[in-house]
Amino acid sequence: MSLAIVGADYPNKGKMPGRRFEIALCAPGDPLVLRPEPDNPADEHAIAVYSERGVQIGYVSSERAVRIAQLLRQGHTVNAIFQEATPYGAVARVAFDGQPPELPATRPQPAPEPDFYPDEIYDDE
Repeated sequence: MSLAIVGADYPNKGKMPGRRFEIALCAPGDPLVLRPEPDNPADEHAIAVYSERGVQIGYVSSERAVRIAQLLRQGHTVNAIFQEATPYGAVARVAFDGQPPELPATRPQPAPEPDFYPDEIYDDE
């Protein structure tokens, strides 16, 4: 399952690097840590996401946080890896109960547009 990681534009506490900076340091497949924050004043289901260096990169989107928090409270384990950076933050790939998360197959990139279009050659006849 892929999860949107939001809140990348908010500052981290203390002297920690910024979230966007930390996201830029993450590579696909790097391990992530999901930590529930039941005392979060904005959302009791909030789940913070940390890089392997222990720097917060954001939160699981609120749409998914409720279910993920419920699974964690029920004793399920969640393994997460960094999938990709996005304009809103990042995407994490997760798997449950000891299963290793797998990155999805990469999308084929379209062929680049040529920079030069030669003139057509017309038949003189």
